Amino acid sequence: MVTASGDGYIAINGLRHESSLLLLPDQIEPGWGAAGFDSLSETDFASISALGCEVLLFGTGRRQRFPRPALLQPLMSARIGIEVMDTAAACRTYNILVAEGRKVAAALLLD
Repeated sequence: MVTASGDGYIAINGLRHESSLLLLPDQIEPGWGAAGFDSLSETDFASISALGCEVLLFGTGRRQRFPRPALLQPLMSARIGIEVMDTAAACRTYNILVAEGRKVAAALLLD
């Protein structure tokens, strides 16, 4: 669970992370998207399509930004839902969906 978030950090189960990451109920992949929003590639999202999630919450930093549709093609092909929001909203939504037992992943960018 995300226990806190703020400028430049996300705390997961009380452990502070200061770089972008990919979060699933049973794993954390630090460094996902570490180069930032503008450097994301189709490959970054293709790796998520193999994780078995039903929905990806994409937290794009302090403000909501939408990626080019081509970047999300691997997720759409795998029939994974995608919700784009700022990172704080993605953290809150992640906690709700995990509590409901949903198969969710959160790709969380930090500015």
